[in-house]
Amino acid sequence: MKRAGGWFLCLGTAVLMAVGGCGNAHQEAVSTLPAETEETRKPVEVTAAPDLETTAEFVPEERIAVDGRIQSYLTGEMKPVEQANRRPFAVMISNDRESWPHYGMGRAGVIYEVPVEGDMTRYMAIMEDCDDLERIGSVRSCRNCFIDFANEFDAVYVHYGQSTFAKPQLSEIDHINGLEGVGEQAFYRSSDRKAPHNAYTSFERLEKTAAELGYSLEYGEDYEGHYLFARADRPTVLEGEEAVAASRIVPGYQLYHPYFQYSSEDGLYHRYQSDQPQKSDEGPLTVKNVIIQYCQAGYYADTLYRNINVNTSEWGYFATGGKAVPITWKKEDGVTRYYGPDGQEIRLNPGKTWVCILSTADVDRTEFYGE
Repeated sequence: MKRAGGWFLCLGTAVLMAVGGCGNAHQEAVSTLPAETEETRKPVEVTAAPDLETTAEFVPEERIAVDGRIQSYLTGEMKPVEQANRRPFAVMISNDRESWPHYGMGRAGVIYEVPVEGDMTRYMAIMEDCDDLERIGSVRSCRNCFIDFANEFDAVYVHYGQSTFAKPQLSEIDHINGLEGVGEQAFYRSSDRKAPHNAYTSFERLEKTAAELGYSLEYGEDYEGHYLFARADRPTVLEGEEAVAASRIVPGYQLYHPYFQYSSEDGLYHRYQSDQPQKSDEGPLTVKNVIIQYCQAGYYADTLYRNINVNTSEWGYFATGGKAVPITWKKEDGVTRYYGPDGQEIRLNPGKTWVCILSTADVDRTEFYGE
């Protein structure tokens, strides 16, 4: 087992926090976030294996349609043109036990998991493959950092209410709010859950409401995508002295003790919570890539609401194929970029991605295990 903080810091990399064994003290989460500091971190190597034989479908060098399909901005896979060229919906989804299972979440191309109140996390499911979904949720309220993340994908942000601290920022994004005007029609209450865990939406309702609010359902002309993807026939393979076995990844969230278990049979990470496979209504939740992104974090005033700094550069980990490496990240032109050794952006393997946002004060809770 490799404990995350000690592994990375003892490589001689300078960061803003540390783990026992390397001699530094943790940076505590405080209500006032510190200013950005100069980076002196050592970059890491993320390489692509050349000419690896595969049965994966063909993806053209340029993003052009082939036989009615085009590369998805979310997953890097070839998808129907109508679906892949549609602006995604970024839906806030509860992680309270009372709301399980998560409906529609298995369709998300990208999932963000973020601490919102104390140890409780909440999800944002960024979805393009949702045409036939009649139940998505349960849908919960907005928090500041999710607005930033949704904007990075040019998504229509979907939420049921918001924290006081997030309300001013909502003007920066096209959003559908269950507590405001036309937005109310996008949601319904189910009879098998108790409020507030029974608010759901559907693709049909979201599409209709977005149109009535005057939101474009296509990407902006200048949108170029968020991630870079490896070619399916030349997948990203994590190698080098920094790479460690990551058959099991424990991000470090304390509530429900979630982790990701890699399966060599399907090449995917399977998500677990409370020692059980985490499921949506359509089956187990699995992803191709896992990103752990540490952020400076504190609390708003005297509340339990987490204040996540998504702008000041920090570090994290990238895992795929049963291996993990440390990475650095920075916000550039409104988009978070993840970097390898020579300043080059890492390439995700085609497939779904789960982004775990954690406080820099919790780095020592992240653990990686081999077989």
